Amino acid sequence: MAVGTSVPLPAYTIDPAFMAKKAEELGFESIWYAEHPAVPVHSASPFPATGGEIPWTYSHFTDPYIALARASAVTSTIKLGTGITLVPERNPLLLAKEISALDLYSGGRFLFGIGTGWLREETELMGGDFPHRWTQTREAIEVMKALWTQEEAEYHGRYFDFPPVKSYPKPAQKPHPPIIIGGMAKNVLRRIVDHADGWLPNRVTPAEVETSRGLLNDMAKEAGRDPSSITISVYGQEPKRDVVRSYLNAGADRVVVRPEYVETEAEMGEQLERMAEAVL
Repeated sequence: MAVGTSVPLPAYTIDPAFMAKKAEELGFESIWYAEHPAVPVHSASPFPATGGEIPWTYSHFTDPYIALARASAVTSTIKLGTGITLVPERNPLLLAKEISALDLYSGGRFLFGIGTGWLREETELMGGDFPHRWTQTREAIEVMKALWTQEEAEYHGRYFDFPPVKSYPKPAQKPHPPIIIGGMAKNVLRRIVDHADGWLPNRVTPAEVETSRGLLNDMAKEAGRDPSSITISVYGQEPKRDVVRSYLNAGADRVVVRPEYVETEAEMGEQLERMAEAVL
């Protein structure tokens, strides 16, 4: 079973080196960090899980790439994922470089979970075009793929326009780290087949996973892709064996379980041990 673990909020109180090393020792397949770089004090955007106010903890993410770099240095097998990177809030030329370096130094263990974001005010203050954030994200994906795979890359689009450039190092994974699109947007499966390597839903039922697995398989075949090359990673689930098995039996390739916040590394270590006993 491919079972990973995410990191609870506040995300900076437990050292990523400790968290990842302990998770690897226990047999977790992957560890995932999310991001929100700057949450506006005043926002009209409803929190997706409840439709209400944004929880205070959303101001307490850490930087996922620094955390995963620290985690990579003390581990050798556990995969390192972002769940998710907010692509419209980042410059793709810089992001491609960060990912290449992390993937190279970790020996090809990075999983590029991405999303377009729901927090309009944050997206806009970071320079994103919220109403057209998928179009912006699609261009960013194309930019990064070019930088990862070509000796000289150029791009001429609506959001990004630059002449031939060279960008090294290249990532260890070829042609590039897997791109895993999060969310439940109406066209998410089509976007995955056309531009990505997997799906990363969080608020989804096993029945929805089973239906989507069938749709992805059919769409992949129509596009001339191997359906097995497109993964489903169900994110942020309870660390219960029956929950994990229900998603894997429905067609998921990976389930990421969520620990609860604790204050000390000793408490986190004990919690991870309990989680591993329950789901691995």
